Amino acid sequence: MKKSTKNLCQGAVLVAMALALSYLKIPVGAVWGSFGGSIDFVMVPLIIFAVKAGWGWGIGAGFIFGLLKFFFAGGAVLNWVSLLLDYSIAYGAVGLAGLAKGSKWELMTGAVIGCLERFGVHFVSGITVYAQYMPETFMDMTMLNTFHYSLLYNGTYMLPNTVIAVAACALLAKPMKRFLQK
Repeated sequence: MKKSTKNLCQGAVLVAMALALSYLKIPVGAVWGSFGGSIDFVMVPLIIFAVKAGWGWGIGAGFIFGLLKFFFAGGAVLNWVSLLLDYSIAYGAVGLAGLAKGSKWELMTGAVIGCLERFGVHFVSGITVYAQYMPETFMDMTMLNTFHYSLLYNGTYMLPNTVIAVAACALLAKPMKRFLQK
């Protein structure tokens, strides 16, 4: 089978797995009386695919997953910019996990890269698109600026997601080694 056909098929399966996992989540945004954000396992299949196929394929799979998540898993947006930033570009950024392909601890390193990149996109979305919705207080702290608010808000779900993704990738590293090398 041609490599591109194989990548396309594997990407479709892992994107479908991520979409299925998106229904098993702990919503976090509602706790703070705000918008979205949840703790889940959706990044793990995206990271695995990105490390297997490379960052280019990973970005594509993440971008497609973001659109599918919005349409099929209860996505909410303010406008087209928030659709792109909070779904397609944010999950596309997870595909940068593929930069770790071939490194010593590729899955764990990829998880850290992908999660940091996704956080970065959500952070930018928070200081631009959602800036007008910044409350005066958040988590019993006075919000001084949108940078502070976006860092705290997005950190409430991205920090646990990062820990989950890195831990899951660490547990899967040995069983997935053969898959990743083929």
